[in-house]
Amino acid sequence: MRVVRFDRHGGPEVLRFETIDAPLPDEGQVLIRVKALGINRAEALMRAGAYIETPALPSGLGLEAAGVVERLGDGVDGFEAGDAVSVIPPISMARWPTYGECISVPAERVVRHPPNLSREGAAATWMAYLTAYGALIDVAAIRRGECVAITAASSSVGLAAIQISNMIGAIPVAVTRTAAKRQALINAGAAHVIVTDDEDPASGLNRIAGPIGVRVVLDCVGGPILEPLTQAMARGGVLIEYGGLSARPAPFPLPAVLSKSLTLRGYLVHEITGNPGKLEAAKRFILDGLAAGALRPIIAKVFPFEEIADAHRYLESNEQFGKIVVTV
Repeated sequence: MRVVRFDRHGGPEVLRFETIDAPLPDEGQVLIRVKALGINRAEALMRAGAYIETPALPSGLGLEAAGVVERLGDGVDGFEAGDAVSVIPPISMARWPTYGECISVPAERVVRHPPNLSREGAAATWMAYLTAYGALIDVAAIRRGECVAITAASSSVGLAAIQISNMIGAIPVAVTRTAAKRQALINAGAAHVIVTDDEDPASGLNRIAGPIGVRVVLDCVGGPILEPLTQAMARGGVLIEYGGLSARPAPFPLPAVLSKSLTLRGYLVHEITGNPGKLEAAKRFILDGLAAGALRPIIAKVFPFEEIADAHRYLESNEQFGKIVVTV
């Protein structure tokens, strides 16, 4: 079988294919013949040496996969050979990489997905929806009728957050840099779109939310945008930071934080995936939403396995709208 690894940090060109013996599932594991991979920014960061996990080199990559059960390890119940399944992102992608033609993963990380979900859709599901669910449902407990500000709204997590907000009955406000994606965001369910090239985010959020302000902000940009976002927040509001796309420093918005008693909260999806009880609740919520059609993974572009380096280049272009998927 082929796997993708890297033996030095750098750009997409460091990714290389290796041929190794296919793994056998250990006790409690499931062997999956991979059909599709979801590509995440975390993988580009680890490849570049800038991720929260620093693996020994050479290292594998990958957090998401969908495919078919090929073999069960001892002690595994609830699955059969031939089942269509997808993989919950692991805590360590160095330990459980998904970029390969076959992967052996712990059974508790395997999900049989609804029949209305394609393999590509299944590979695009778990990182985005678990991240958005954990932030908006588990941490912020968003409520019907309230505005939720979502930056980098055209990312897979941003689009998942829009759909989850609509599922709850909240009002998703998409914040994006240029007008190029405005209509696509509206088509994807955003109730309002703020284009930061054309309008100050604070002015836009104040216009939409009114004097009460926005209680919940989901941000993965950081940098200078933190100040206008907090200026438009409600007293006692929470800003959930799950990334740092901006290369510019993020000044601490002290006046708004003090005057409004704001919470600025760092968040990792591991808070959900590392807690069995929370993970089960999240899976039920997401699977119900997928089955009902309220949650629909949006795929930006599909690449063949042989072009996985090009998929990484496309990810780093920031041109995508939704999830990048690689078929195997």
